[in-house]
Amino acid sequence: MRNHSVVSEFILFGLSADPQIEALLFVLFLVIYLLTLMGNLTLLLVIRADSCLHTPMYFFLGQLSFLDLCHSSVTVPKLLENLLSEKKTISVEGCLAQAFFVFATGGTESCLLTVMAYDRYVAISSPLLYGQMMNRQLCMGLVWGSWSVAFLDSLVNILVALNLDFCGAQNIHHFSCELPSLYSLSCCDVSASFTVLLCSSLLHFFGNFLLIFFSYVCILFTILSINATTGRNKAFSTCSSHLTAVIFFYGSGLLRYLMPNLGSTQELIFSLHYSVVTPMLNPVIYSLKNKEVKAAVRRILRKRV
Repeated sequence: MRNHSVVSEFILFGLSADPQIEALLFVLFLVIYLLTLMGNLTLLLVIRADSCLHTPMYFFLGQLSFLDLCHSSVTVPKLLENLLSEKKTISVEGCLAQAFFVFATGGTESCLLTVMAYDRYVAISSPLLYGQMMNRQLCMGLVWGSWSVAFLDSLVNILVALNLDFCGAQNIHHFSCELPSLYSLSCCDVSASFTVLLCSSLLHFFGNFLLIFFSYVCILFTILSINATTGRNKAFSTCSSHLTAVIFFYGSGLLRYLMPNLGSTQELIFSLHYSVVTPMLNPVIYSLKNKEVKAAVRRILRKRV
């Protein structure tokens, strides 16, 4: 930060100022965070331990579980700390660091969901060539590409945001630091940072959303061309979990960023959904509806016994 920036820390006025409600919220979000850790770690271990799950689909699912662990761990520990603390402060540098990792992990998940949509399209349209087309080298390249694009996008946004000066208000009406929440606190022109954020969001998130939409249009036409009813049902079942995860992530994320940044209750609910609740639900979505994961868990349990 530049030397003439007066504010050195922000105050996160997140969810409630009532100590009793804060205690209840602490227990609630602690349970959610522990379930997130347990669910995603369990799914990672099952995918790694069972050789039947060593396929491109489960390779990407393992990456999604690891990403959900990272995305949740960026915001929830600080949220839990503030629910027990009276100060609820975060340094400017810490706030920008959190904003960077929120944007980076969210962007990576957006890219990874797009990659998983392409994987489902290849599996349904070319089942005989699936293993050859989705080889390990391509899968690794797609994953590294997702991380690289998202982190580069986040880095550009944060480097521009470093030029913002904060010399007035300190209160952030949110439970975490995100770039839109910082604009109202800046005492200098934010148009450059806002323009970069808008352009990157349109290219990154809406671009990925359009690719996912296009992939599912192609999947739908492919499924409709299948004559056998059982074949159609099987094809639909392979996409249902991924489609549910996409709806949860993009539904709450888009609604949060399309709303005015006023710290409203609805805005906080949508933010909590995509940054806290969705990482907990993803392993449930992919395990409850997935016969292969259930079978893998049973095989591992039998080996233990």
